Amino acid sequence: MSTYRDLAHRGSARATVLRTVGTRERRSHLTAPRVPTVGIDIGGTKVMAGVVDADGTILEQLRAETPDKSKSPKVVEDTIVELVLDLSDRHDVHAVGIGAAGWVDADRNRVLFAPHLSWRNEPLRDRLSGRLAVPVMVDNDANTAAWAEWRFGAGRGEDHLVMITLGTGIGGAILEDGQVKRGKYGVAGEFGHMQVVPGGHRCPCGNRGCWEQYSSGNALVREARELAAADSPVAYNLIDRVQGNVHDITGPLITQLAREGDAMCVELLGDIGQWLGVGIANLAAALDPSCFVVGGGVSAADDLLILPARDAFRRQLTGRGYRPEARITRAQLGPEAGMVGAADLARLVARRFRRAKRRRVERYERYERYAQDRRTGDDQAAVTSQESPS
Repeated sequence: MSTYRDLAHRGSARATVLRTVGTRERRSHLTAPRVPTVGIDIGGTKVMAGVVDADGTILEQLRAETPDKSKSPKVVEDTIVELVLDLSDRHDVHAVGIGAAGWVDADRNRVLFAPHLSWRNEPLRDRLSGRLAVPVMVDNDANTAAWAEWRFGAGRGEDHLVMITLGTGIGGAILEDGQVKRGKYGVAGEFGHMQVVPGGHRCPCGNRGCWEQYSSGNALVREARELAAADSPVAYNLIDRVQGNVHDITGPLITQLAREGDAMCVELLGDIGQWLGVGIANLAAALDPSCFVVGGGVSAADDLLILPARDAFRRQLTGRGYRPEARITRAQLGPEAGMVGAADLARLVARRFRRAKRRRVERYERYERYAQDRRTGDDQAAVTSQESPS
C-alpha cells in the first residue's frame, strides 16, 4: 500500500467498495487472503486502530480520543482516516474493518444509531470507502469482538457461541456454525434490554427493568454509590478510599477493593454476577449455545464475577439436571477483541481488492505490451522506409 496517499485523494472512482458481504463467513475465512488489515474499534471515549495479521497478531496499534459527540460525524470519520493513513505509511494494508458501538444495518453500511456519537442513519462505509483506496467493512463492536474470540480466543472450536459484553451497559453477539447472526435488520444481540424485573429501574432506553440495570458497570457503581451516600457502615472502607467523594467511586476501584478482600465490594460483584447468571439462563433457554463468553470491562473481576454467574445459571437453567450445560468463560483477548475481530472480518473483503488490483495491473501490462508492439512496429516501418530506394 505504498501508493495509499496517492490513491486516497482520487476518491471513489479508484476505491473498491464492497456493497454486501456474504454470510458464509466460516467458509470464507479459511480461504481469505493472508494479508494485513486494519481494525478500528470506535467507542464513546476512544478510537483504537491496529494492523492485524491473519493469525490475529497485532503488528502496530494507535489510539486517539473520540471527538466530542456534539461535533459532526465527519470529525470522527476524519479521525479514522488519519489513523488509517498513519498506519498505511508503514504497512501494506489491504482492507479496513470498523467495529462501531451502535446499531449497524443488515447491509453493514449505515450506523443507524450510536448512543455516544452523533451518528443517526450515517452511511459510514460509503463515506469512508470514498476516502480510502481499500475496501471498508462496518459492523457492531460486539459482533467483531465475538468473531475475534471465536477465531483466536476463548471461543475457539465452538459451533454455537454467545458473547456477553459487560461495560457501561450490556452488549452481545450470536455466532452459529461460524456465522454472525445479525438478524433481519442487523440489530440482533441487544441482550441488555431484555426485561428481567417488570417495573424495575428505569433504563436510558426508556423502559424499566432492563437486564443491564442489574448486571453492568453502571449497576455496580450505582449500588456502591447509594451505599456510600447513605453512609452505610459496610461502605466505610470505600468511603475512606475516595475521601468521602461519592462521585469518585468507579467500577475498577470496586474491583480492586474486592480483590483486596473488602466484603462489601465482593458482595456487590457477587450480586452483579448473580444477575448475569439469570440473564444467561434466559438466553440458554432461547438460543441453546454451547458456550457463553463474557467480555467487556466488568469481566476484569474474573472469578469474583464469573463464579456467582455460573452458580445462578445452574440454579435458573430451564430443565436443569436433564440437559447439557453451556460453558461460561471469560473472554481472552481483552479490550483489543473488537479491533482484532474487525480486522479479521475485513480480510473477507480484501480478496475483492486484491482481484481488482490484479486486474488493473494485468490491464496495465497488456496496454504496455500493446504500446511497445506499436512502437516497435512504427520503428521497423521507419527503417524500412529509409532503406527503400526513392
